[in-house]
Amino acid sequence: MAPAMPPRPTPVTADADGRRGRFVVLEGIDGCGKSTQLQALAAWLPHSGLLPPTAELRITREPGGTALGQALRQLLLHPPGEAAPETTAELLLYAADRAQHVQQTIAPALAAGHWVLSDRYSGSTAAYQGHGRGLPLALIDQLEQIATGGLQPDLTLWLDLPLAEASRRRGDRRGGAQSDRIEAAGEAFLARVHQGFAQLAAERGWLPIAADQPPEQVSAACRQALLQRLTPQAEASAVAQV
Repeated sequence: MAPAMPPRPTPVTADADGRRGRFVVLEGIDGCGKSTQLQALAAWLPHSGLLPPTAELRITREPGGTALGQALRQLLLHPPGEAAPETTAELLLYAADRAQHVQQTIAPALAAGHWVLSDRYSGSTAAYQGHGRGLPLALIDQLEQIATGGLQPDLTLWLDLPLAEASRRRGDRRGGAQSDRIEAAGEAFLARVHQGFAQLAAERGWLPIAADQPPEQVSAACRQALLQRLTPQAEASAVAQV
C-alpha cells in the first residue's frame, strides 16, 4: 500500500464575497528593527483605509506563529543542554514551523479575507540557512514549496541596516543577556546573512527600506510602501503591466 500523502495547505482563494486577504512580511537581519516596525504597522493599518470593512489584521511571526511553532522556536533559539540542532536538522525544523504556520494560521486567514502581517517568512530561511550556513539554495527552495504550498507574500519589506549598526543595536537590546544561538554564530556568519538578504531582495522584488533612519522615518517609509503597492488602484496597475 502506498504511503498516505501529507495534507496540502489550505488553498488561498477568495471568500464567498469575492475577497482575498493580503499577506505582508517584514524581513531583515537581527537588530534591523522589525519588531518596532511590525508594532507601528499593526497600529496604523486598521485606520489606513487599506483593509476592507470586514477584514481583520492578524499579527504573527516565524518561528513561533503557532503553538507548535512556539515549542520549535525555543528549541531553535534557546535549546537546553546538548539539544542544539545540527545544520540540516535546523533547516528541517524551520520548515516544520512554516508548514504548520501556513496551514494553521496564514492560509485560513487569507482565505477568509483577512490581512496577515508577519515578522519573517521563507526569505529568512534562504538568508540564514542558505547564505549563512551554506546549505544548498535549491534544497531550501524545494522545502519552501513543500512547507508553503507555493504561498507567497503580496509584499515583502526588507529593512536594510548596515551590519555594524545591527550589531550595536543587538548589544544595546541584550544588555548583559546571553545571545540566542543564531545571533551567537558570529559576525562572519551574519555578514553572509546580510549579503544574502540583499541578493534575495533583488531576486524576489522585495522593497528595501533604509533602516538606519530614526524609527519614525522608517515607519513612514513602510506606510508609504503599503499605500503604493496594496491599494486596489496600485494592484490593478501592477496586473496590467504583467
